[in-house]
Amino acid sequence: MRSRRKILDATLDLIASDGFEGVTIAAAAQGAGVTRQTVYSNFGSREELVSQAIAGLAVEVLGGIHSRSKATDTTCEYVVELIVAGRAAVRAHPVLATLLQAERGNPVFDTGMMSRAKPVARELLEPLVERDPGVESSLDDIVEIALRLALSVVLFDDDAVHTDDDLRRFLTRWLSPAMPSSS
Repeated sequence: MRSRRKILDATLDLIASDGFEGVTIAAAAQGAGVTRQTVYSNFGSREELVSQAIAGLAVEVLGGIHSRSKATDTTCEYVVELIVAGRAAVRAHPVLATLLQAERGNPVFDTGMMSRAKPVARELLEPLVERDPGVESSLDDIVEIALRLALSVVLFDDDAVHTDDDLRRFLTRWLSPAMPSSS
């Protein structure tokens, strides 16, 4: 497991310094001080290596995002705060900021991205069911809406919703009618 962590850390360092195109199995192995075979044994492919490195970082960052969402009262406020905090994290972290660049090898632009992102989004949104059990029947739809909207917000930043408060107002205005009411 120690080699695996070293490989993931080396991969994140490569992404931060050289973007996704700078990540190769050989470069990750060299950065981690392991053989290429060790990287292949742990991850199988370059794409899986990049995906797992980004997913691990995202889960780490999402802990802070999740705590911000806990302070909300309604389903809509929860989803809104999750998206606002997510955008702030992407803006603040150099590796996550590379997700905004449409370069080859970027997992955001990979055809399998949504299938990998949905379980992470679901994990972040599942606390809604504990807060309001009536949300459970709509959770898959909420995951789908929140994920697609969050990606749009992060990838297509705009002056109209550049500040966190502007984004909150926009999201609330459009999400409120679509979200189930909290009891």
